[in-house]
Amino acid sequence: MAGAGLLNALPCPAQTAARPFPRLLVVFIGGQLRTDYLDRVNHLLTPGGFRRLMEQGAWYPDCRHQASTFTSSGVATLATGAWPQLHGIVADQWYDRAAAKPVPADAAGLLATTLASQVAAAPNTRVFIAGMDREPTALLEGRTPARGFFLQPRGQVTARGETPPWLIEFNRLHPIENYYNARWVALGAGADVPPLRVLTWDSAQPAQFYALYRSSPFAQAGQFAFVRELIEREGLGQGETTDFVGVVLGSLAELGHEVGADSPLVDQMVLHLDRELAFTLDSLDRCPGAGNYTLAFTAAHGAPAAPEESDRKRMAVSGEALARAIDRALSARYDTPPARTPFVERYIYPFLYLRPEAFKGRDPRELRLAAGRAALEHPAVAGFYTADGDSSHTGRWAERFRNSFHSLRSGDVMLSYQPGYVEEFGAGRGVSYGSLYNYDARVPLFLYGPPFRARVIEETIETIQIAPTLARVAGVALPSSSTGRVLAEAFAPRAARR
Repeated sequence: MAGAGLLNALPCPAQTAARPFPRLLVVFIGGQLRTDYLDRVNHLLTPGGFRRLMEQGAWYPDCRHQASTFTSSGVATLATGAWPQLHGIVADQWYDRAAAKPVPADAAGLLATTLASQVAAAPNTRVFIAGMDREPTALLEGRTPARGFFLQPRGQVTARGETPPWLIEFNRLHPIENYYNARWVALGAGADVPPLRVLTWDSAQPAQFYALYRSSPFAQAGQFAFVRELIEREGLGQGETTDFVGVVLGSLAELGHEVGADSPLVDQMVLHLDRELAFTLDSLDRCPGAGNYTLAFTAAHGAPAAPEESDRKRMAVSGEALARAIDRALSARYDTPPARTPFVERYIYPFLYLRPEAFKGRDPRELRLAAGRAALEHPAVAGFYTADGDSSHTGRWAERFRNSFHSLRSGDVMLSYQPGYVEEFGAGRGVSYGSLYNYDARVPLFLYGPPFRARVIEETIETIQIAPTLARVAGVALPSSSTGRVLAEAFAPRAARR
């Protein structure tokens, strides 16, 4: 699945002079990518990948998610130009009190229109969305008549709706069986150097192979190969209107979830990402042609470092144990007999849901504050925010809490763990996403192609500013709930755009 694509030799129809708006707008969202990853491997980057974007495009090293940084909430924020407070996707899942069960984030729960929706609403445009998983892909798409594609667990790309004939051929030519027992070798390593990983195939335990594949550079290369094939096969960017391709990459996020931010495997995956980006830019230069496309690259979140093994017991938090501790503290405060119904109905990180009957005869605001203060007694908890707007913090940190909190979905209290603390999943390893800290919140943003100029812009910006900026580039209306400004400083002077 690696390489420059199947159809690069095909001719691209001749293009006329550059239009005011690009013929093709391509948006890549890394499942996770921290700016400092690029700093760590800067000396190993190729000229044609991230370095090309750094030197020839507008590069913001300090783009911040000023809200919770789950994959779903991050993708929805980038898609809508709004925080979870408005678009409603507060996490990868939350508790639905009416249904009395957790519900996953999906497009049906999105409470705002997306950039893709706005492009699709313009006359004669085409919108395609691709991703590793169905749910984040659907969030980028929104409620729009787009063509969606995602990766099945067995490695085949699946279309939502009708399958185009070329996709059948693509899957036939890229069977996942090619990667049974594949050796992931460090870039530049000699033949005698042991592999970083072997994607071991065992027919008795196929799920282990699929997990290894999804978190490998082979799956990442497959996503890029598919995007290049999609653009060429569908003839995108060859008309007189703007076509849109949105891509949610997944392999780096899968790997980071397993090994944390500081693993050498992450650096290797970033270097592979750099090379795939170079292949893709070369392909776009051929068709639809340099000057006829605009590309944006950012990420849904970063990642924390994995706790050291000696610190794992302390820094990996059991949500159930935390909920029980809060419940005990509330019971002790209010002198509730042991036979009474517990105060806590459910805790799904980072949201605490109190039982409705706990509010009977009590001041709701006071009870929520008591729950937040009880949580602070736990050594893993650093802060809280309540449905009434009370917080353990002030200033920008309270703003991050507020941006993350939706009145109907976030329960009664939102918690923040101490820096570096993660959820405990029972496997004794791995990290969780979703925190408010800069290691999760700070991502790079690259804006490349017309109408942007070559410039490194060191000021801190927010991820809600990306969708309105790209809406301006495409000449379409803003998404319904977008609150970010257009990044005007990234645009070239008008005379230079001709």
